[in-house]
Amino acid sequence: MLYGIIAAAAFLLTALLAVLLRTPALRLGVLDRRRQRNVPLSGGVAVVAVTGSVVAVKDWESAGSGIGGLLAAGGVVALLGLADDVWRLRRRVLAAGTGVAAACVVPYAEAGVGAGLLGVVWVVGVTFGFRGLDHSDGLAGAVGAVTAFGVAACAAVDLMDGIAALMSVLAAALTGFLLHNWHPARVALGSCGSMSAGFVIAVGAVHVRAGFGVGESAGVLFALTAVVCADVVLVLLSRRLGGRAVLRSGPDHLAHRLRRLGLTVPGVTLLLATGAVSGVLVGVLAHADRVGGDALWWVAGVALVAVFALFRVPVYADRRTVSSQVRALLRVRNG
Repeated sequence: MLYGIIAAAAFLLTALLAVLLRTPALRLGVLDRRRQRNVPLSGGVAVVAVTGSVVAVKDWESAGSGIGGLLAAGGVVALLGLADDVWRLRRRVLAAGTGVAAACVVPYAEAGVGAGLLGVVWVVGVTFGFRGLDHSDGLAGAVGAVTAFGVAACAAVDLMDGIAALMSVLAAALTGFLLHNWHPARVALGSCGSMSAGFVIAVGAVHVRAGFGVGESAGVLFALTAVVCADVVLVLLSRRLGGRAVLRSGPDHLAHRLRRLGLTVPGVTLLLATGAVSGVLVGVLAHADRVGGDALWWVAGVALVAVFALFRVPVYADRRTVSSQVRALLRVRNG
C-alpha cells in the first residue's frame, strides 16, 4: 500500500515538475535539437529529482542492501548526462564515467568478479541504449517505464523490496514524464534522464540476477531489455558494415527505420513498447521459473529477425549522390 502511494506521488510530481522546469530550460537553451523543433530537456531533471526523493521516504538500506549506493551512482550518471546536455561531452567521457559508476555498485560478492565485470560492460551498453532511444517522442519513456516495471516484478519475486520499490517509483516517474513527451513532445529526457534511468534499471537488473547462472541470467537480462539491445545491435551492425564511425550519430535506429516504412511517431512508439512488454513478460516469467529457457531463445530469435529485416531499410544517403548534389548547388550559386 505504501509503495503504491509513493508511486502515485512520483507520477504526479514528475508530471508537474517537468512542466515547471520547461521555461527555465528554454531560457537557458538546454534543448534537444535532433527533432524538427527545439524541445527543452526538462523531463530528465524532473525524473531524476523525483526518483531521488524516494530516499527521504524510506530507509532504503534496511529494505535492501546497496540501494543507497545505487541511487548515489545513478545521481553521478545523471550529473554526467546533464553536463552532456549543456556542453555536449565526448561519448568516450560519458562511457568512462558510466563504467566507473557501474563498477562501484555491481554486486561482485554475489555474482563473482568475472560476472561482475561483464555486468559493468552490460550496464554501460544498456545506459547508452536508453540514451539512443530518446530521439523519438515517447519512446525512451515508454520502454523505460515498461522495463523498470519488469525489473520491479523480478525483484518482488525474490522479496528484494528495496529494488522493487525503487523500480516502481522510477516506472511511475517515467509515466508521468510521458504525459508531456507523447507526440508532439513538449519536453524530453536528454542524456540526464535517459542515461540515469537506463543506468538504474540495468544495475537493478544485475542485482536481481546476481547469484544465478551466467548463461540463464544473460537470457533474462536480454529479454527484459530486448528493444534496447536490438536497437544497439542494429546501430552497431549498420555503422560498422556501412563504414561509418560507431560513435557517430545517424538516423539508423529502430524508430528511424520504422518511420521510413511509413509508421507514424505514435505508431512507432506503440509498436516498440509492445515489443518491450512482450520481452519483459518472458523475462519475468523466466526469472520466476514459470517458463523454460526456450522462451528466452524465442525472444532472442524474434529480436534478431527484426534487426536483420530492418537492416535492409536504407537510412544513409549515398555519398556519390550527395556529392553530385553539392556540386550542382555550387554551379548554380556560381552562376
